[in-house]
Amino acid sequence: MSAPPEPGRLLQRALESGRIHSAFLLAGVGDVPREAAIRFVRGVVCRGEGERPCGSCRDCLQSGATHEDGEITIDGKSGPFYRRVGDHPDVYWLERAKNRTRVTIGQVRALEYSLRLASTEGGWRAAVIADAEWLNNEAQNALLHLLEEPPERTCIVLVTASLAGLRATVRSRCQKVVFGPAGRPALRSEDADEDIRALTQRLDSIHRAGTEELLDWAEEYRGPRAIAAASVQTLLAVGSEWLRERVIDSVAAEGSVQSELDAFQTLTHCRKAVSQRNANPQMIAERALLAVRSAVQAPA
Repeated sequence: MSAPPEPGRLLQRALESGRIHSAFLLAGVGDVPREAAIRFVRGVVCRGEGERPCGSCRDCLQSGATHEDGEITIDGKSGPFYRRVGDHPDVYWLERAKNRTRVTIGQVRALEYSLRLASTEGGWRAAVIADAEWLNNEAQNALLHLLEEPPERTCIVLVTASLAGLRATVRSRCQKVVFGPAGRPALRSEDADEDIRALTQRLDSIHRAGTEELLDWAEEYRGPRAIAAASVQTLLAVGSEWLRERVIDSVAAEGSVQSELDAFQTLTHCRKAVSQRNANPQMIAERALLAVRSAVQAPA
């Protein structure tokens, strides 16, 4: 089995040492944090020899099972509120339901109820809460209770594109693993998602974009709110990493970074705004794109 990318090796070392924290928070854009979360929770329940997940023990075969008819569709209102990873009865996957804007308190409570039951297989249990930035206030309150009093031999993994949407009290109870430019995949890495590389290329040329062109770009984030808001979250996450790269380059060249820092702060406010119920994704995209362009056009 191929080695996971950095910083996924931090998770691998936790598996190898057996020092598994009750909660981890994986942050980063694209699919890599999700893939790392799946690998990790499969490793948590693995009872094979050597590298975990070993891929051949009974637990690994269960957690790696595929479904010809497709995965169960999660419904955040009436259920099912979550699904299993593969066919393993003690590995759970919870995410925002299709066409819904939030991860609901009902989903978190259903997961907590299951995690407080005895383990079906008699070993560790693990759960992934993807789309963690979309937990609503009530869901974060319920999650905080679970993180403060976690069941024994249970590991909860949160996955988020941005840390900004999570309360400090939730973040503080998790071991953080951040996927970003300091490790792999960087925005332009071959390991990065194709959509992220394409978005990065558009940002690279944003200094040449006129206001009308930026407004046309922001108009791409119209449509059903759940889909548009998720797309804007990706834009904001990639834009923040893109600005961070510019700051690193400017500091190395002893240049000014104030304009980039101002734009970064604007994107942070935008990430908080897009999670609000009545937020307009297109208008948030306009604000973010104008801020980024202003940063790169500012005099040195």
